[in-house]
Amino acid sequence: MTSIVETAKEFFTACEAGKGWDGCKAFCKADATFSAQAEPLIEVKTLQQYTDWMKGLYTPLPNASYDIKSFAVDQERNNVAAYAVFSATNSGPGGPSAPTGKSTRTDYVYVMQFQGDKISHMTKIWNAGMALRELGWA
Repeated sequence: MTSIVETAKEFFTACEAGKGWDGCKAFCKADATFSAQAEPLIEVKTLQQYTDWMKGLYTPLPNASYDIKSFAVDQERNNVAAYAVFSATNSGPGGPSAPTGKSTRTDYVYVMQFQGDKISHMTKIWNAGMALRELGWA
């Protein structure tokens, strides 16, 4: 049986590489939910929607990348937290405006809640407003 931290790492890698739901669903419950207190994600309620949203970011942000700073497992609460820094430049089409050429380096945390060996819910903690301003989108 795969540990939850191994599953979380595989999910994180697929999600952050823009693989969408097709690349992430093997690590998640089919009805996995999502939450974030971030303006661009207010309508996103499922992990499927979120992973597809991340996939879509690679059009306006084709050079997007991330740097993992911490990966921590809480066995008692059956969750894994991943802290990373997302970096990208708005150089492609498809954003809220024409490409701005502006860049962001934005901190974020995923808290992935597990049921058994699958992710059942994920919360994203992110200061979206600052990232959007840095990209010239707000």
